[in-house]
Amino acid sequence: MNDQQKTEQRSGGRDQEIRAALDQHWAASDANDFETEHLIYHEDAVLDYPQSGERTRGRRNIQGQRASQPSKKRFTVQRIIGSGDLWVTEFILTYDAKPSYTVSIMEFTGEKVARETQYFADPFVPPAWRAQWVGRIGT
Repeated sequence: MNDQQKTEQRSGGRDQEIRAALDQHWAASDANDFETEHLIYHEDAVLDYPQSGERTRGRRNIQGQRASQPSKKRFTVQRIIGSGDLWVTEFILTYDAKPSYTVSIMEFTGEKVARETQYFADPFVPPAWRAQWVGRIGT
């Protein structure tokens, strides 16, 4: 096995480990298991919410603000894509039965998340003028 093949084998193994960590993270998020949910983050991780202009610094603060959320929440992962240090999860975050279509961009350093950015979007009714060009997702 040459050096490139060894590197590809190591990176493929790392990608599998990160994917397993992401699956565990989102399952724990849905179960309100705040300890397990936050194992994925470095101690000095940064979480940004660009739409509200908020930045949370540090795993403990990220966990604290999420655990304090008064709404009942559910996470439904639609897909996870990525490799190496960059991973994207598309999911529906439902707060008190109101869905928000969400994208999480996680940047890894080693096996843990160093930075995460989350974007949130409310559903909307599609305009009639586009109907001749589009179909519905899931059909």
